[in-house]
Amino acid sequence: MANSEEKRLMGGFLFQTEKEAKLAEVERKKIAYLESKVDYSKPEDILYIYDKTIQEHVFSTPVGMMYLKQMQEYLLGQDGIDPASVAAIPLESTYQEYGKAQSAKERIRSKHEQEMGAKKSQLTVSVVLNILLALAMIAMFIISLNSDYPNIINYKRAITDQYATWEQELTERESAIREKELELMAE
Repeated sequence: MANSEEKRLMGGFLFQTEKEAKLAEVERKKIAYLESKVDYSKPEDILYIYDKTIQEHVFSTPVGMMYLKQMQEYLLGQDGIDPASVAAIPLESTYQEYGKAQSAKERIRSKHEQEMGAKKSQLTVSVVLNILLALAMIAMFIISLNSDYPNIINYKRAITDQYATWEQELTERESAIREKELELMAE
């Protein structure tokens, strides 16, 4: 038997995952604890424990379910216990496709498909966010280029325009001063 199978084997059952086998081991320990504390000479106490474990969903693996079934059969065999007061054992799994056991490849494939679907939705969200960020950056560049205030993007143009304006003003002033000088010399 492979090491992987040994880790998944518990109570005569070969579980699909190690996690399920560990849960069965925990339930086996609960059963051992209950067995050490239970007094089978008092069927009413057994019925109370049986009802409590069902209400609180203490057992969920086949190991625990087998123990509940043993308790149920014991209670049904007792003279002082009304069979109608012994609750049925609720199952947490569905068995709709009994006989159509899903192969390991199919289980892995369906799990793989679910993971791929999740990754695909994450990728879609990532692409949409990247596009929105790119559009925001383009908008910021456009705003910066069209701004009247110098910044890292349009500083050369802004400074060139400012110097051109100063030069034009200086030229106009020089022209005005020369005209005044000519007028003063002519007088």
